[in-house]
Amino acid sequence: MTQGKILLKPGTLWTSVKEQTEHALQCGALLSIPTEFESVEQDNVRFSVRILSNLNRKKAAKEKQEKQSATSGQEFNPFLPYEEDLFVADISDTHVCILNKFNVVDYHLLIITRAFEEQESLLTLEDFMAMWTCLADFDGLAFYNSGKTAGASQRHKHLQLVPLPLAPSGPQIPIEPLLTSAQFQNSNTIPKLSFVHAFAPLNSNWVQSPFTAAQATLEVYRTLLHAVGLDVKQSGAYNLLATREWMLIVPRSQEHFQSISVNSLGFAGALLVRNPAEMEILKAQGPMTILKNVAISN
Repeated sequence: MTQGKILLKPGTLWTSVKEQTEHALQCGALLSIPTEFESVEQDNVRFSVRILSNLNRKKAAKEKQEKQSATSGQEFNPFLPYEEDLFVADISDTHVCILNKFNVVDYHLLIITRAFEEQESLLTLEDFMAMWTCLADFDGLAFYNSGKTAGASQRHKHLQLVPLPLAPSGPQIPIEPLLTSAQFQNSNTIPKLSFVHAFAPLNSNWVQSPFTAAQATLEVYRTLLHAVGLDVKQSGAYNLLATREWMLIVPRSQEHFQSISVNSLGFAGALLVRNPAEMEILKAQGPMTILKNVAISN
């Protein structure tokens, strides 16, 4: 297998992210969605829940995209071409890094393929190489929503990367205390998660060689897909979460619980609701119960 070419200069990504964010905010390309924070606890996990204050910007942009699609007769693809004002860096000869236009989390990055690939397609060596190239510079949480049922809003293949911590207080990733207990049991499941999933530790030293890391991670990924009953040739809907230390895969049965949409971040312990009514549903049902409903029960 030929080694892809890494174009990102080590040690430059975080500076580029900050500079480009400032530029994109000033020119109006970045439309951050303001939120308020609340913690909701269930099953010893302190979930971080964000309540959106204003969705008007995203709604207006979506209407504009739909209009464009209707006029051109083609589905609008915001990544082909991507907006120059959101461009952060060339990662490799197959991937670029851009800012998430409608970010809820500051410095939320999208790792997109240069050529169109379907969001439901399997992750490749090149995808993992791009992921590790970014993680080497940016200690964050990488995730992949495989298809619409898993919470993906775009068809063009993209991984996402958000900086840590995900919440203002407590663990860097709210679900991490459950993962830590699993790491010592030499098992690929986490005892306290009552839905189908597979978990594996990763070696944080892999950041020193993104290509070696990508090869090893690809093997782990295939093993985890197999463990949750997803076919490694043609997989279904699932969420993938990865840090420098671990990877988690959760197959999905549906995108929503009532009106609440859940993507990979939900399984990290970070959920998003659009209004106070959804917040009430979340508190009444419990965040872990919501995850169980959109995943596949054990």
